[in-house]
Amino acid sequence: MATLELTIDEGVAAEPAKRGRRLGLLFWMAIGWMIFMFAAAILAPVLPLPSPTDMDMLERRAPFSMEHWLGTDGLGRDELSRLVHGARISLAVGLCAPIIGLIIGGALGMLAGYFRGRFESIVVGSMDVLLAFPPLILALAVTAFLGQSIPNLTLILGVLGIPAFMRVARAATLTLARREFVIAAQALGATHARILLRELLPNVILPLFAFFLLAVAVTIVVEGALSFLGLGVPPPISSWGTMIGEGRESLDVAPRLAFLPAAAMFLTVLSFNLVGDTLRALTDPRQGAL
Repeated sequence: MATLELTIDEGVAAEPAKRGRRLGLLFWMAIGWMIFMFAAAILAPVLPLPSPTDMDMLERRAPFSMEHWLGTDGLGRDELSRLVHGARISLAVGLCAPIIGLIIGGALGMLAGYFRGRFESIVVGSMDVLLAFPPLILALAVTAFLGQSIPNLTLILGVLGIPAFMRVARAATLTLARREFVIAAQALGATHARILLRELLPNVILPLFAFFLLAVAVTIVVEGALSFLGLGVPPPISSWGTMIGEGRESLDVAPRLAFLPAAAMFLTVLSFNLVGDTLRALTDPRQGAL
């Protein structure tokens, strides 16, 4: 018996170490890059950087220097300052829009997966109707109609994300709704609200959070595409997509003006994808225990 208990204790103690090894170096590098970008975006107003909107036509497309570490753009604006301040817009839209989908879609998915029946048919049908519209075309049309602003862009991207979050939450709820701990709570007389909030939500939120990170990556790309086409954030506010769109005019003389924001977007999106995929694998409800 003592030998069996010792073996169990060793297995439990070894589990965190195995999980840490399973995360891998790329996971921690992605976490480090995300922390760096969020810190730079949050601290942008207090960093010793020039204003991202100050123009100097005598310093157009200036090369790297001590005064301008990443040079200047076609209007003489500091490229590093625009890159850091552009991260504020890209990350803000990339985070806030999926939050809308997470809250609304997650709630609808849990309710549909738990109550089933006619309510589930209505929710799934309405989401199918929303998915029938091409997302990028719908975003272009609504943004052009409502006008260019950060709230409008965030709202439309958040609404477009609701069906995906609904499907993830519904699938996780369907997997968990007939598990023993839910049946035991129902046998003890627990209300539907208590079962949803106390029993299902802590388990559903894990795959939802993993999908949320993947949705952030997709939203950053979509925001960049809209800004690249001139339907994103209004000038003089800059985002990475706006900087890429402006830099394409200087590809022959200063390709860095397009490649630097593209590289920042690529590394950020890749980091969110790596972290999201890893967490999704670790929080798969089909592999969870009671």
